[in-house]
Amino acid sequence: MIIKIAWKNLIHKPWNTGLCIILLAFGVGIISLLILMQYQLEQKFSRDLNNIDLVVGAKGSPLQLVLSAIYHLDAPTGNISLAEARKVMDNPIVKKAIPLAYGDSYQGYRILGTTIGYVENYDAQIRDGRLFSEKMEVTVGADAALRTGLIVGSIFYGTHGEAKGGHVHENHKYEVVGILEKSNTVLDNLLLTNVASVWQVHTKDSENKNSIDTLHATTLDLNHAHHGHEHDHHHDHDDLVITADSMDITAILLKYKTKRSIMTIPRFINEQTNMQAVLPALEINRLFYMIGVGGSTLKLIAGGIILMAGLSVFFGLFNRLRERKYEIALLRSVGYKQLHLFSLLVFEGTFLALLGYGVGWGLSRLGLHFLNQQAQHDFNLQFDNGLVTGEGNLLLLTIGVGILAALIPAFQAIRMNVSATLSEN
Repeated sequence: MIIKIAWKNLIHKPWNTGLCIILLAFGVGIISLLILMQYQLEQKFSRDLNNIDLVVGAKGSPLQLVLSAIYHLDAPTGNISLAEARKVMDNPIVKKAIPLAYGDSYQGYRILGTTIGYVENYDAQIRDGRLFSEKMEVTVGADAALRTGLIVGSIFYGTHGEAKGGHVHENHKYEVVGILEKSNTVLDNLLLTNVASVWQVHTKDSENKNSIDTLHATTLDLNHAHHGHEHDHHHDHDDLVITADSMDITAILLKYKTKRSIMTIPRFINEQTNMQAVLPALEINRLFYMIGVGGSTLKLIAGGIILMAGLSVFFGLFNRLRERKYEIALLRSVGYKQLHLFSLLVFEGTFLALLGYGVGWGLSRLGLHFLNQQAQHDFNLQFDNGLVTGEGNLLLLTIGVGILAALIPAFQAIRMNVSATLSEN
């Protein structure tokens, strides 16, 4: 009965109730959206950083190199010579080295030249077909396949650059030979092929006599040099070395045998070569620190809105208490105890908090929907709309604000002089 009366009291003053709910909803919506985005970004960036100790690429912005080479969210800083890159890749302290080469896309999805080790690094599984093995063969990530409509056996042509309206390489067709299972990693949005495919598309026959056969041989040699260095890296054929000297790649992802190497090799690369070496974990921590500062500011603003909503609930209930003194006195006179009246006001504050949280949660998901459309268009990035731990804490905080705002009016109600109030009316 108390709950029913509390609800009737709220809908009796719809404008006041609506104002309290709107204020709470805006604060909750902003904080909920920030919590959801921050949590998912941290999870995604952590997954995509799997087993990568160092990124080596062209000199430029370290953060840009990390965002382009690991997360594929930015343009590369430039290309590096494969001959120079081999000096790092063939170092005995390197456990795993994954070359990356790109420059083309298909319907906005990056075509990445790499090795099978890149797929293995994320423990990805094949859903249909198989992994690429020959030139111009492509294995497609789950999300990229879904949105482009590519299936095993599809033929397509790459577009120069990452924009959808770029020059199409009509003389070089790719064939899809496999589709990956969804892995919730960066692989989901990539079209994977071997390095030789990227070279073939961007190398004219006049520039390299052995452009087709020798490129394939070079890529085989790349694969040979990447697995634990348990064998001699002497090249038996001089043409492999010559070809390597004439070719570029975009970046290398490295995993070291010991953590101690991480502190020595980057300094050597940065000071003694034309390349730069970046610790991706360090750059991402800096990025999240910068994002965190802005996010904290927005959370403070949203917290201020919630505080204003709490004050609105307090003044609303306090003013109503003055108008309802006779009603409360009558309830006391017909047998309602002080605890019942106290609970009545607390329930009203709680209802307002729950309604505000519910509307705010809906606003955060609506905002996420529009944000996803933009993120998908610009970065092929999607956020899930499921609940995260921080939102549970936000719910408790919102209910706490509603209850605290109702406490003073509730205490006023139980301290009311019933006889004096009834005699006044």
